[in-house]
Amino acid sequence: MIQLLLGAFLISFSPVFVKLAHVPADVSAFYRMFFGGLGLALGLLLRGERLLPPRGVLPATLACALFFTLDLMCWHRGVLYLGPGLATVLGNFQAFLLAAHGVLVLKERPGPRFLASIPLSLAGLTLMLGPQWPGSTEGFRLGVAFGLLTAVWYALFLLSLKRAAARPERPDPMSVMAVVSLGSALLLAVQVTATGQSFAIPDGRSWAALLAYGILGQFVGWVCITTGLKRARAALAGLVLLAQPALAYVWDLTLFRKPFTVLEIVGVGVALAAIFLGATAREAEGKG
Repeated sequence: MIQLLLGAFLISFSPVFVKLAHVPADVSAFYRMFFGGLGLALGLLLRGERLLPPRGVLPATLACALFFTLDLMCWHRGVLYLGPGLATVLGNFQAFLLAAHGVLVLKERPGPRFLASIPLSLAGLTLMLGPQWPGSTEGFRLGVAFGLLTAVWYALFLLSLKRAAARPERPDPMSVMAVVSLGSALLLAVQVTATGQSFAIPDGRSWAALLAYGILGQFVGWVCITTGLKRARAALAGLVLLAQPALAYVWDLTLFRKPFTVLEIVGVGVALAAIFLGATAREAEGKG
């Protein structure tokens, strides 16, 4: 419980670090994965364990790296267009998509939690975004699109991660995340180079934000969460991990003075409830 809470707390600052760093979206994503991947690799070496997971796990691990790269590219753009709060809440709709995957692809029988999450998610989106949409800027609309795409790529990442964890070789989660991080860093480096962006970190504030982003958000945060998830029930883990988007929204309101309406606050609450129902739907039906 403490590990999950600490991990959620640390990761909730990730969009804050993205906003504070004076670098483009893809560059901040690269440094998150580069610094975080180095930390994970160093941790494995200090434990005397191998960096690469077993050969049979590598295809799913490389798929994780690809989907996580696409997830970060969309999410970082969402953060820059919408702010840390809304972008992170939209990205966490992956829980609803995973529940839908169980019903539509795995042919699981939809339970009451899944059925309740559908209208709740639509109501949350409407309350969060509906009043602002008619007079919104192009940047706002792009941010919403990137936020929802984040949920798609993150759901695919989690499905690939689950496939890797289910292999008979039983890979070390820290090893998998180290390869995912460094693989994503490589893909993002190609993207940054191909689009003519600069890897330069312009000032001390950006250095501090990116180092904290990689070390706290990617390394320490992920280690806490993956370790805590081994011992926590899915419903409890889902409830605790909701602290991450909720806190990200709080940081947006307090640190960046984001303007808000009562309808938006209610919409965020309804959306978080839908995310929780989607995240715990399978456990409630005996499949978690």
